[in-house]
Amino acid sequence: MARSSPPDTPATGSILARFEATLAGHDSATLALERWWSRRGLAAPVRIQVRVIERALALPPPDILRALALARGEEAARRRVELRCGPHVLSIATNWYAPARLPADMNRALAQGEEPFGTVVAPLGFRRRRLERHFPPSTACPAGTVSAHRALLVLPDGRPLAHVHECYTQANLAPPPG
Repeated sequence: MARSSPPDTPATGSILARFEATLAGHDSATLALERWWSRRGLAAPVRIQVRVIERALALPPPDILRALALARGEEAARRRVELRCGPHVLSIATNWYAPARLPADMNRALAQGEEPFGTVVAPLGFRRRRLERHFPPSTACPAGTVSAHRALLVLPDGRPLAHVHECYTQANLAPPPG
């Protein structure tokens, strides 16, 4: 697992370290962001929303194809989204997932709806296996990103469900209002 440590500066280091600890404590990035924003009083009420940027059935890059361990004939789907709270973009995430491993209603929700991936698939009891995190983030993330994560979401039977790449924004480190 490639890792680097968050910077430890008086201005952002300790808050970034606490933010990272919150992310590490949850299998769902959406749930982690809800808890973080609620605990810090950054919004009331905290409601994480999705803006879908792209949805597609597509062939993933070779490393992601291997990570998903798709069987012959299984397709991969890609969903790129912004997770938002009010006007704030909290993260930009690209999810590659195996639709054949999901019930039809979850596939419909992901293909047509505006719910976070983790919220839709939560009933499956997935676990998050962290692959990488970067400080500063890689060039695959937009400007204003404070950390980037790659993870594999794994079903209880051990089969990979999704490969996610998340770019977390500076908005998560903002001081509480007031």
